[in-house]
Parts: sequence; structure tokens; C-alpha cells
Amino acid sequence: MTLNIKKGFVLLVALSCLNVSCTDDFEEINIDPNRIEKISPGTLLNPTLYEMASFNTTRSNDFTFEIMQVGLPFPSASGGEHRYDIGENAGSSTWNTYYRWLTNIKEMHAAAVAAEDPNYEAIALTLNAWVYSLLTDSFGDVPMEEAARGEEGIFNPAFNSQQEVYTKILSDLDYASTLFDKSRTMIYGTDILYGNDVSMWQRFSNSLRLRLLLRVSKKSEINAESRMAEIINNPDQYPVFTSNAHAAILEITGIPPLISPWGRAVDFRTGRAAAAFFIDNMNELNDPRREKFFTQATSKDGKTQLGFKGIPSGYEGSDTQFDYTPSTMNIALVTAPMISVIMSYAEVEFIKAELAQKGIIASDAQAHYEKGVKAAIEQWGAVVPADYFENPAAAYDGTFERIMLQKYLALYFTDYQQWFEYRRTGLPELPKTEAMLNDKRVPVRFRYPSTVQQMNAENYRKAVEAMGGDDINTKVWWERE
Repeated sequence: MTLNIKKGFVLLVALSCLNVSCTDDFEEINIDPNRIEKISPGTLLNPTLYEMASFNTTRSNDFTFEIMQVGLPFPSASGGEHRYDIGENAGSSTWNTYYRWLTNIKEMHAAAVAAEDPNYEAIALTLNAWVYSLLTDSFGDVPMEEAARGEEGIFNPAFNSQQEVYTKILSDLDYASTLFDKSRTMIYGTDILYGNDVSMWQRFSNSLRLRLLLRVSKKSEINAESRMAEIINNPDQYPVFTSNAHAAILEITGIPPLISPWGRAVDFRTGRAAAAFFIDNMNELNDPRREKFFTQATSKDGKTQLGFKGIPSGYEGSDTQFDYTPSTMNIALVTAPMISVIMSYAEVEFIKAELAQKGIIASDAQAHYEKGVKAAIEQWGAVVPADYFENPAAAYDGTFERIMLQKYLALYFTDYQQWFEYRRTGLPELPKTEAMLNDKRVPVRFRYPSTVQQMNAENYRKAVEAMGGDDINTKVWWERE
């Protein structure tokens, strides 16, 4: 019966086409009612912001916390990123997620250009620079010019060198700064990060440019120092973050679709422990963020609180060596309402502190340092004690090491930034144990995913030859002297 019905339907369509053109009818039939025929520049903005920020928050927990001695799995007899045991596909989710959203950002940019909307064009360029910077800093050379061009038949894109990637995204950010037009209203929906405040987006774009210029400041061909000085010395032309209210921090309300990346908040602390290095530094500072970030350690019977106390990353032996239950992660951090940090105001002040300390800008390094510390503490809802900087461990001592220690603390839960900055500076100096693998060296990149090696083999081979190997110890362009 069913077969006869199908045959009858096909015959009916065929007969009808003998008398009238079927072209128009079939075009209507073939339209997918669930697919948007034409997107506005704002269609993809909120999904990109939420998905990227959420993913980066989870990667902070899964990877950066371990590699940078913030937190670690416990009990953990062997393996793990905190022992520098990095699997071949440790970066696969990063590669796949970033390229998925780069495709959407590309569509957003095209829609903005078509709509002749300079603000959305500038925002798309900013987001593109943000995501590509994360991607290239994670892997090194990556496809960019030929990426996301499957509709043109390019399924095996060539790789661009990291220098080419940085040159392009920094140029795009330069251009974006000229596009922002505060006299124009953002009309395509309300963005979840800044509520359509063009001036805030401009501050984010310029602040991001500072971050990326600092990242490549060893490379004289970029002329990063003078470009950073130009931005900082011309705040009217190049406004940056000057308070926590300006920071690119996404508020995840808990109201769908803005839900916590953790389905169960308790999973954030289950089988986890705080790392001694991070907590010991905070203890020395008597830092009010401790209770925001961690629980207190307890005696083995759970009856006595022992203050904030972690365990060493890459610890040797079994967990039975510890006669206490260490501090672990505070689940309030991942329970909505919560925040997801894209870029903080504190980071900008620490950039300025570094530039002032090195004499690149004529400014007060101590003032920027103290502003950065205060902003980093207040960002998490803690209160800066009146005597905080009277503590010799917290007072600015004129050294780059002091700035970078506080910046390390401030970059807590900010995607891979602690790891990137450690690779740039070698600071803070992380303790080592005999149980750490990789010759006790902090890995400096992810290996390319196995799917890339297999599906784009020729271009993969060329990229690996250009970089000097596909290894977790192969330094990327901006790390090399």
C-alpha cells in the first residue's frame, strides 16, 4: 500500500510538470523552513559570545588550572596535565570549537559589510582577532586565509605562519578602531556582553590590541612597543578599559540560554584539589579571593578546618601521604548567576605596569600595579583590605617578577592566558617534582589534532616543517628569540 502511494505521488508530480513549469514549485519545496535565508550582522553575535566564553571557562578548569598549578585531579596516582602528560589530541576540542565559531564570525563580518554597518563590522573584526589569537597561541601556525572556505571548494586549507596571523589580526584591530561610530545605534538585537554600547566594544577592541601587541613584543618587526605606547598615550582616540565596568566579562544568569557550562556544579570540585603553589601565594598575601576560589582544607575526619591548604602539582607517591583533605574548588564559581571572563580590566593595568616598569611608557608602574591588584580582587566580589599593600609580599617592589605574580593570580579562570603569559615571560617560576614528565618542562603548545594530520596531510606536513616539528615543546614564533 505504501509503495503504491509513493508511485502515485511521483506520477502525479511528473504529469503536472508536463503542463506547467515545475521550477518555481520545486524551489519553494526545497527551501528549508528552519534555515535562515539571510542573516543580519547581529544574528550570530550572542551565540558566538556565549559559546566561546563558556568553552574557554571550561578549558581554564580542564587544562590551564593544571598546567599552571592552580588546581589538579585528586587523588591522582599518575598522569594528568599537572604532570605534563599531554595527549596527542589534548587540543582537539580547542581546534574544532574555535574554527566552528570563526566560520560564524566570518558570516557575521560579511553581513555587516553588506549592511554597511561599521559597528558590527568592527565587532566582527574584534571577535575574529580574539579567536584567532587564542587558536594560534595554542598551536602556532594555523589555517587562516583559506579557512572556512568550503563553499568555494577549499576543503584542505593551507596553513598561515603565526607571524602572518598576528600581522593580519593586529591590522584588523587597527582598522576596527577607525570604524566604531558611537553616533550609530546597534539595531540588530541586544548583545549579551555590552548591551549595544558601542563605546564599550571600542574599549574591548583596543584593550585586546594591547594584549596581543604585548604577546609579540619580542619581535622587532611588529614594532609593538611604539604601537602600545601610542594607544596608551592617546586615550581619547584609543580608549581602553579603565574600570571593572568596562571589562569584557560575560554574566551568565542561569536563565536559558545563558546557563552554566557545568550541568552539575558539584562536578567542578569532585575529585579535585587546589594546588599548593597557587594557594600558598595567596596565603602569603592574605588574599581575600581565597574564600571566593576555594574551600578550606579539613582534617581527615572532616571535623576540623585547617585553612586554605593545597597539595603539590605533579606530586610523587600516593595520596595517602597527605594527612588532611586539601582545599578544593568553590562550586559558587560555576553556579549561575556566574561570570565568564573574556578580558579583564586588571589585565590592562598589569600591561601598563609592565610597560612603565620597562620604561616603554612614562607612567607610574606602582600605581598601575596597585590598580590591577585592586581590580582583580574586586572583580570577584571580594573587598581589598585597607592594609593589603602594607604586606611586604603584596607591596610593589619595583620588579617585573612582582607584577607577573599578581597578573598570574588575576588571570585566574581566563581561558589559556596564564599559560600564554608564562610562555612569554617564564613567570611566575613554577615548582617542579620528580614525578613530572616531559623532562619537567612546561609544554608550550598543543599538537595538531590527528584528524588534521590525516585529512589535511600535505598542508600539515608543510606546517610542521616550517615550525620545526609537531611537538609540545616546539616553540611558536613569538616565543623564539
